[in-house]
Amino acid sequence: MGIRTDMAVEAHELSRGEAKEIDGVKLESLAHGSITRTVVDIIDDNGARTLNKMKGRYITIDAPDLKNSTDDYETVCNMIATDLREMCRNSKTTLVVGLGNRAITPDALGSEVVDKLIITSHIKKHMPDVFDENYSNVSAIAPGVMGTTGIETVEIVKGVMDTVKPDTVIAIDALAGADINRVTTSIQIADTGIAPGSGVGNHRNGLNEDSLGVKVIAVGVPTVIAAELLGGENIPDEFKSLMVTTNDIDLIIKRMSKTVANGINMALHKNLSLREAEELVG
Repeated sequence: MGIRTDMAVEAHELSRGEAKEIDGVKLESLAHGSITRTVVDIIDDNGARTLNKMKGRYITIDAPDLKNSTDDYETVCNMIATDLREMCRNSKTTLVVGLGNRAITPDALGSEVVDKLIITSHIKKHMPDVFDENYSNVSAIAPGVMGTTGIETVEIVKGVMDTVKPDTVIAIDALAGADINRVTTSIQIADTGIAPGSGVGNHRNGLNEDSLGVKVIAVGVPTVIAAELLGGENIPDEFKSLMVTTNDIDLIIKRMSKTVANGINMALHKNLSLREAEELVG
């Protein structure tokens, strides 16, 4: 499969062809009004090879009307919270890592999410009476990219982990999609970790349980698509390596980062409603 995509559901669609099933892969999909939640479980090595993804669970929430619908925004926030809460069971200390380059809008999702999180670790340490037991210990960093720091992201995260000692890491990143209908309208949640830059062919050392020693959950939104997938044979060869995005990407990143951040906030802080999360973040 030569088409690049970070989305497991798209890899499944591209790999399946005429076959109804793929050995080693289980897929379930359920519609919630205009929103569709699809779970791809890669359960063995054959499934991993076929989809070119790590074994694990990949949840995709497709919400084509998210940027225009308040109801869909609330529904997606709650869906993200429910899935993350399940993946973060028994986790008391969480480090959220916002990946990507803040200076490049389609790649700024991670840092924008970090700006909207309810961070509690410093307050729980120095003013323990402010937050009760319903608020977990949450820290966050936006380490930037190797091109500006000169340091592999995984090494920065390891250094922070030595101090924070999290039970779980949640990594947020912009992804590359293969279906224009999913670009900027879908969210993927995976319990496999993430390889920063993989979608655009700029592979960096991965953030996963093997490299960090704790569970790593990845949350991503496809914000770019390869130009060749849109232009087909008509696109000149020199443009086929380009990654393109929508012309309203500034608004999309603001909306998606708010959606992802509040899903995380509600997942990590028990009994917190969406309204309360929005009031705390401002």
